Amino acid sequence: MGRVDSLDNDIIIIGAGITGLSCARRLRQAGITALVLEKARGVGGRCATRRVEGQPVDHGVIFLHGSDPDFLAALDAVENASPLQGWPARLSGSGTPCQPEAFHKYERRLAFAEGVSAFPKHLAVDLTIQLNTRVTSLVSGASTFELQTEGGTTFEARTVVVTAPIEQTRELVKALPNNSTELQSVRLLLDMISTEPCLTLLAGYPLDVPEPPWDVCYPEDSTAFLLMSHDSNKRAQKRFHTLVYQCRPLWSRERLEQDPDTWSRDILDEAGRLLGTWATEPLWTQAHRWRFGRVESASALTSPVLLEFGQNQRLGLAGEAFAPNGGAEAAWLSGRRIAERILGER
Repeated sequence: MGRVDSLDNDIIIIGAGITGLSCARRLRQAGITALVLEKARGVGGRCATRRVEGQPVDHGVIFLHGSDPDFLAALDAVENASPLQGWPARLSGSGTPCQPEAFHKYERRLAFAEGVSAFPKHLAVDLTIQLNTRVTSLVSGASTFELQTEGGTTFEARTVVVTAPIEQTRELVKALPNNSTELQSVRLLLDMISTEPCLTLLAGYPLDVPEPPWDVCYPEDSTAFLLMSHDSNKRAQKRFHTLVYQCRPLWSRERLEQDPDTWSRDILDEAGRLLGTWATEPLWTQAHRWRFGRVESASALTSPVLLEFGQNQRLGLAGEAFAPNGGAEAAWLSGRRIAERILGER
C-alpha cells in the first residue's frame, strides 16, 4: 500500500465538482494550495458535456443560472468560451422545472456554445487535481485524517473537505469517532437529506427532421419526462439535431437498476408520443444514469459545516445540499463559504 502526502499543504478536498473547485480556487486566491481528489476522469460533476462526433452535448446541468453577484462574476470570467446569454429563451410546457427560481425575473440564465463544462474547466485552471482517485474511507488519526483510496494509496491531511453527494458523504463520515455532540447532530442532519436519481438519454437526429420550436420543454402530461432539452440549438455548427431527455425522480428510481437498453427504449417511445414518430428513430443514442441527480429541495441545509477533531484537525462538509435553492450557484457558494471558514480559522 502506497502512502502519499498532500504535497506541501494540509488541505485535501474530496470531489472536483463545482463545490470542490470553488473551494480550492478560493483557497488558492489566499495563497494556499489544496489537493483535490476526484473519482471521475474529468472535473465538473453534473456540469457535464460529452462530445459526439465533435459536437458538444450537455447531459447533466443543461444551463447555468443565478442571482448572486459573485457567482455571476465567476461565470463572466470564463475564458475561451462563447456564452449564450438568456438561454433557454424559448420554453414550452407547463410542467414544473427542477428549479423554478431559474425563471424568475431577477435570475440570470446562460449556457455556453462549447458546453456547460466550460465553467468547471475554467475553475480548475492551475489547481492541483488528481483524477481517477476514488476515496473509500476517511479515518481520524492522532494528528491527521487518513484517506484510503480504491487504488490502495493513503493520503494524509489535517483539514479535509468532503464535497461528494450526500449518500457518499454519509458513508465517509460514519467511521469517524462518535465522541462529538456536533458530529452526532451532523449525522442526524445528513440522514434527513437525499438526492434524486435522473435517468437521461441523449439522442441525435438527422438535420432534416422537424426542429423543435423550443429550447427546453417541460411536459405537463408525462409521468416519465422532467424535461426535454433542444441541445443542438446551443451549437454554432451542428452535425445533427440533439435532444436530451431527462426523467422524473420516481420514474428513474423504479428503473435505476435495469439494463439501460430497456429504459432507453421506453424513453424513445415517450418521445415519440410527445413529438411524433420521428423521435423514436434517432441516428444514435447514449444513455446516462445519474444516481445522484439533484438534491431534494425540501431537505437542503443553509450553510456548509466545519467540525474540529483532535489536534488541529478539521472536517468540512459542503456541496449543493449545504446552501439554499440547490443548483450550480448553491454548489459554488457552498464551496466558497467553506473555504472562507477555513481561512478565518487558520
